[in-house]
Amino acid sequence: LAQGSSIVAAFLPLHSWDAETCDGMKTLMQEESIKVPKGVKITIKSKKVEVTGKHGTLSRDFKHMPIELWKTKNGLVRARMYFAKSKQLSMLRSVCSHIQNLFEGVEKQFEYRMRLVYAHFPINANVTNGGKTVEIRNFLGEKLVRVINMLPGVKVEKSASTKDELIVTGPDIELTSQSAALIHQSCLVKKKDIRKFLDGIYVSSHGAIEA
Repeated sequence: LAQGSSIVAAFLPLHSWDAETCDGMKTLMQEESIKVPKGVKITIKSKKVEVTGKHGTLSRDFKHMPIELWKTKNGLVRARMYFAKSKQLSMLRSVCSHIQNLFEGVEKQFEYRMRLVYAHFPINANVTNGGKTVEIRNFLGEKLVRVINMLPGVKVEKSASTKDELIVTGPDIELTSQSAALIHQSCLVKKKDIRKFLDGIYVSSHGAIEA
């Protein structure tokens, strides 16, 4: 019966086919798909995905995942997994989410807006090196100059419309968010009650820039 079920499952694309086996519930085959946007080129070779758009080229390697990954002729990227339990099936959606972030990055870019928060000593942020470095001065009145270098492909600038705001932009969501985290982590209050001392640089909003 189990052998016959697997034959039926092979003819049910984009659906999962469940069968009770001795070692618990396993899905014989499950598929997820994602549409390739217009103006974006994608190549998949040995589970290595490379996406090219107007903001450059991004790549990501999924070799560590036990999945099948390919591009169809009608502009879809499909991920398939066989004989997996429910927790393992979650990586299908994760792969599609990662590829969707690659699409949005090369198409629109990601933006993280950060606000400079202070009660008494005004935090002074100065962008240098053509948007690749930010220098932070006067945090809690300290003389130390904090220098944060942005990760590759990420730029930082001061907001033209809002006071005490930094804007971090880049095509790679991981490098952009990590750069914002480096700025935040450089201004942490030490040896004081952080419920009272709220000074710092915090992410106020983030997402893809609307084209």
